[in-house]
Amino acid sequence: MAARRRKRGRRNRGRFSALYKLLSILLIFAAIVTGCIVFFRANQIVVAGKTRYSEEQIIAAAGVEQGENLFRLNKFEMNRQIRSKLPYIDDIVISRKFPDTLVIQVTESAPVAALESGGSWWLMDARCKLLEQGDASLAQGRAVLTGLTPLSPAVGLPLAVEEEEQKKLESLTGLLSALQERGMTEHLTDFIDLSAENQVRFGYDGSLTVEMPLFDDFSGQTWRLQRALEELEAKNGTVSGTLQMPSEGNKAWLLAERWLPGTQTTAQTPAPESDPAPTPTPAVEP
Repeated sequence: MAARRRKRGRRNRGRFSALYKLLSILLIFAAIVTGCIVFFRANQIVVAGKTRYSEEQIIAAAGVEQGENLFRLNKFEMNRQIRSKLPYIDDIVISRKFPDTLVIQVTESAPVAALESGGSWWLMDARCKLLEQGDASLAQGRAVLTGLTPLSPAVGLPLAVEEEEQKKLESLTGLLSALQERGMTEHLTDFIDLSAENQVRFGYDGSLTVEMPLFDDFSGQTWRLQRALEELEAKNGTVSGTLQMPSEGNKAWLLAERWLPGTQTTAQTPAPESDPAPTPTPAVEP
C-alpha cells in the first residue's frame, strides 16, 4: 500500500510540475506582449525620399499618429491608403526601427505619357497608373497615347480599357516597364501609337520614330534598341527617321523618312538611302 501511495504521489507531482511550467510560459509570453504594447511606440515617424508631397501629407495619408504601438500598425493598410490618396507615390517601403521609430520610404512616379478622354487630359506613369487630370496643357512636351479608349478613368487607378483592347494595354505596360528599367522613358516624345493591330510606334528624342511588334519580348527589344541607338549615335550623331525593330534577328533598320501619326504606314523594307544598323551582339539580357 505504501509503495502505491509513493507512486501516486510522484505522478501527482509530475502533473503539477508540467502545469507549473505551462503557466510560467504563458506568464512570460504575456509579459513580453505587454512590454511590446507599452514600450514599443512610434514616437518618431520618419519620411525618406524626395516627392512633391510634404512629410505631413504622407504621414496623414498613412493614417498613423505619434505614440501608436509599432506592432499594431498595419503596414499593408498604410501602403494602400498612401497610394490611393497620393497618386504620384510609386514605391513604398514601411519599416519599424526599434525601439520607437517608424520609417516610411517613398519613391515618386514620373509621368511618361498623356492621353485624352471625355474632354479631359490625363497623365500616366510607366505602370499605366493615372497620376493627374487636367486640360490640354498636361500634354505639352509629353508623348500622347493613341489607339486605346480609356474606360472610366480616375486619378490614382490604373488605366482601364474594354476587353478587346486589354492585350494592347498589357503590351503597353510591358513596353513602358522595359523602357523604364533601362532609363529610357525620359526620351519618349510626341506620341505612343497603338492604332495598328500588331505594331507599336513611339517618338524618341523628338526626331526619331521607333517601330516594333506589339506583342513581343520587350526586355530583349529594348536591349536591342539601346544598342542600336548607341551605334547609330556614334556613327551619325543625331538619329532621325524611322527605326524598325523586327521581332527576330539582330538588326534594326533606319529609314530616312520619319513615320508620324496620320501619315501612311512606313514600308517594312528599308528605302535605298536607309542605313542598316546591326546591333553588335545577339539580343540577350545584359
